[in-house]
Amino acid sequence: MDLSLQGKTALVCGSSQGIGLATAEELALLGATCILLARNEERLKNVTPLLSVGNGQQHRYEVADFSDIAQVTAVAAKIATEGPVHILINNTGGPAGGPILSADTTAFTTAFSQHLLCNQVLAQALVPGMIKAGFGRIINIISTSVKTPIKNLGVSNTTRWAVAAWSKTLATELAPHGITVNNVLPGSTSTARLEGLFNNSAAARNVAPAVVEAEWLREIPMQRFGEAHEIAALVAFLASPAAAYITGTSTAVDGGKTPVI
Repeated sequence: MDLSLQGKTALVCGSSQGIGLATAEELALLGATCILLARNEERLKNVTPLLSVGNGQQHRYEVADFSDIAQVTAVAAKIATEGPVHILINNTGGPAGGPILSADTTAFTTAFSQHLLCNQVLAQALVPGMIKAGFGRIINIISTSVKTPIKNLGVSNTTRWAVAAWSKTLATELAPHGITVNNVLPGSTSTARLEGLFNNSAAARNVAPAVVEAEWLREIPMQRFGEAHEIAALVAFLASPAAAYITGTSTAVDGGKTPVI
């Protein structure tokens, strides 16, 4: 099985921590040169040197806040001029929780901008280089809410579905070029995002976060939360030459929780 990414460059969004950082670590181990992209420059400085350089890679980082689409557009254009990016990992922190009916319209426009629109400008900037290079992978880290809505995540559910539809459409358009577009759907994964959801739900219900955590855990057949590196393993496979005939898919990594096929 050909998993080598030697000679390939990957742009990994949201890569200063959590699933994004774990993904960059896995891609680097397979030989890719990684460009980390996030808003926290201090954290980026600290984690970039931790990536494997076993294939002589020179990893680097760029700073952009996904709440500022003009900033993301500018950084994407800059990266595109520096050479082809063969692998784009779209990964952005999810919107705040809460019932959909109580969400202000600005919550939707903000979420759509941070996720859908930023994905769009990144793809527009980088796909021409993929076509020219003859190799392209776009992988979107979304959520199992693409399969079934998650309670109390109204804005997130809506936004994630929009990204999934965008991804499926793009997969069809880019397939003749041999460029694949796939979605990875993490379930409850041990990250700062999950801890925040526990705390917010607990505060709204006036219970301890441990109570919420136990409730979520009971819904997972494997009886544990996922680890970031377990999500990253699937991302790395989809980025590899071995996954060249896989496109337009949405695959859950959730310990069996999602109740649909």
